[in-house]
Amino acid sequence: MEIGLKLMEIANKPKHTLTNLDLSIQISLNGLSFCVLHKPTNTITFLKHINTDKKVTPFKILDLLKHAFVSETMLQNTFNNVTVVHVNELSTFVPKELFNEELLADYLKFNAKILKSDYITFDTLSNNNSVNVYVPFVNINNYLYERFGEFSYKHVSTVLVEKLLEAPTEKQPKLYIHVSKFHYEIVIIKNGQLLFYNTFEYNTQEDFIYYILFTIEQLNLNPESVETILLGNIVKDDTYYNILYKYIRHVSFGSKQHLYSFKEQPDLDYSDFTLIHSL
Repeated sequence: MEIGLKLMEIANKPKHTLTNLDLSIQISLNGLSFCVLHKPTNTITFLKHINTDKKVTPFKILDLLKHAFVSETMLQNTFNNVTVVHVNELSTFVPKELFNEELLADYLKFNAKILKSDYITFDTLSNNNSVNVYVPFVNINNYLYERFGEFSYKHVSTVLVEKLLEAPTEKQPKLYIHVSKFHYEIVIIKNGQLLFYNTFEYNTQEDFIYYILFTIEQLNLNPESVETILLGNIVKDDTYYNILYKYIRHVSFGSKQHLYSFKEQPDLDYSDFTLIHSL
């Protein structure tokens, strides 16, 4: 999705020399993440996370975003491209042949709680013949519209599914779990096709494992044999990994699917998966 504004109409746009930088911002009600890529050297020069202790309002997230642009010197540069990734549960995939742009609310209302006033938009997935209908954080988009004039935005599930579908095709299903603070996405791919996508909130070990096992049961998968790949905010031998490994036999961690280098190497190859792959 593209947003544009004529140069003469741009308000509060930073006055800096072009630096051949691209910026990616991931927005959720649990915090913000920033990634800056230096295009000529293909190097990620800046990774920053601002987390909240609990789920907050879009207004609080906007305050945190504004403060980050004031307090972080790297974010005060001029960027060639800005991409925003919206993270929430208000999304659903629709087969392209069944998609009608006039029915956006109808697609969403069966899967999520939406208001009549919600702005609904969609992403088209090039490698899945489907459309992702979702509600973005409009107040965030409006602020960035004023600040940058032009930027792209997508839903996190668009970035995640498109990238995972690029993996080599296999006949047996693969179960991906993309873990964030307080929620995770499950993606199941078989024969190069999206078999399942959903997002679940969790606060305890029991929450975490329940939705995973429930999904496996509903799709008639075998926890003894299904290949399960972890991405995001999870490490070996932490609380959530241990309970997962207790019930599922084949658990591994994903690897980076990009060729970027890092100014400061992150601890994990599979963390910040959607943030980095949105660039």
